Amino acid sequence: MNKVLVEKIKESVQAVLPLTLVVLIVLVALGVGAKEIAMFALGAVMLMAGLVLFGIGANESMLFLAEETGSHITRKRKLFLLIFVGVIVGFLITVSEPGIWVLGEQFSSTVPKATLVFAVAGGVAIFIVIALLRIVFQVKLNVVLITIFIILFGFVYFVEGEYIPVAFDSGALSTGPMAVPFIVALGIGISSGRGSRNEEDSFGMLGINSLGPVFAILILGLLNPNPSFSTESGDASLLFDFAIIGLAIIAFAIFFTIFQIFAFKFSKNRVIRVFIGFILTYIGLVIFLAGANLGFLPVASKLGDIIANFDNQWLLIPFGLLFGFVIVSAEPSVIVLVNQVQEVTDGRISKKVMVPALSIGVSLAIGLAMLRIVFDISILWILIPGYLIALVLTFFVPRIFTAIAFDSGAAVSGALASTFLVPFALGAAKVIYAGDATGSKILLNGFGVIAFVLLAPLITIQVLGLIFKVKTKDVVTDTTEDEIIELKEV
Repeated sequence: MNKVLVEKIKESVQAVLPLTLVVLIVLVALGVGAKEIAMFALGAVMLMAGLVLFGIGANESMLFLAEETGSHITRKRKLFLLIFVGVIVGFLITVSEPGIWVLGEQFSSTVPKATLVFAVAGGVAIFIVIALLRIVFQVKLNVVLITIFIILFGFVYFVEGEYIPVAFDSGALSTGPMAVPFIVALGIGISSGRGSRNEEDSFGMLGINSLGPVFAILILGLLNPNPSFSTESGDASLLFDFAIIGLAIIAFAIFFTIFQIFAFKFSKNRVIRVFIGFILTYIGLVIFLAGANLGFLPVASKLGDIIANFDNQWLLIPFGLLFGFVIVSAEPSVIVLVNQVQEVTDGRISKKVMVPALSIGVSLAIGLAMLRIVFDISILWILIPGYLIALVLTFFVPRIFTAIAFDSGAAVSGALASTFLVPFALGAAKVIYAGDATGSKILLNGFGVIAFVLLAPLITIQVLGLIFKVKTKDVVTDTTEDEIIELKEV
């Protein structure tokens, strides 16, 4: 346990400290008050503490439960059981995801927070089943993705434009520190349970899952046309959030208990460790959300406000580039993903290559998002060409790179992105579009920044795969066992 604790403390500090130091320097340079700086620093400490407890708890409970559940239901070879488990865990894991609650808070003047969270959870529940069935029936990942995107972009033209940015944001934020380890582990459990040697099966689930919430929010848009946005804060009830997350953790505990009685038969010590893990997971999430609401959200919003009030509003772009670069290495979901990628591929896909590629891609994406806010550019003018490029690349790179790219996109857009980038973008949009009485322009341009974060790795990681494929001059055949290329140096 001591070794695990030290490791989680190290991961937590590495996650939060870079972004915290950069923001503190910016706050001091811009002359922000000492009280706000102190609150931000306190919030950062709470985020780190929350991530430590959450990481330890999730390892002992969620991650362990996911792998064992995936292996068990695959060995049983019962399709109904697979679908049932997928729906239940998909819904519960999303309700427990802190990033979605943060987004719900920002959007609560348009749609009630609980409505948004439960809609997103329903979308994940459906699409996690699609992702699992893809593995079971061995359908190519790019075929599934292309089909979904054709339907998705056909659907957006029937929905009010104000819902489109937050829909793509919700898809990105549904895969944070809670979902990433669980869903990736579930995919590994399913593929190992069926005896698959195809490493592509171990990844790709996050990429598919992140599309479910997009459909869910677009459906909300059909049911609730003519949206408006208030610059006043919405239903900021942390106690309500904590109660809902607590219920989700309890539901997970019940789920584990049922499987323990009828399937797992683990030892008493193992069961105790799992339940302690659930408790630590809950405490960690509570501390994380409290820290986010105390320090990160208000300070990020204020930074966006201050910079947007400069005579040269285009300065938002370099600040976006800076924050985008440091937030990737800070994202706990990225740490989880790259470690699991190294483990599954026996170190042949290196963290030393993945993290810089993700950082550069996300930095450019945030800069582009700020450009869109300043010059009022429709999000579809960027998303449609971006996803088209990403999907075309799937035909030219080794399939493992496609799977990891779409998982990476989901992973980089997690908890820290939601607690800092969303309020930062909204703070800027509120200033730039202050004369918009209905808040329509704020909805159109203030949201959508996380959607860009998700899109960037889809292109950068696949381009990386294309470069290595060309450099090694290996012919990667279109079989179920693509060769994994050594990723140590360019």
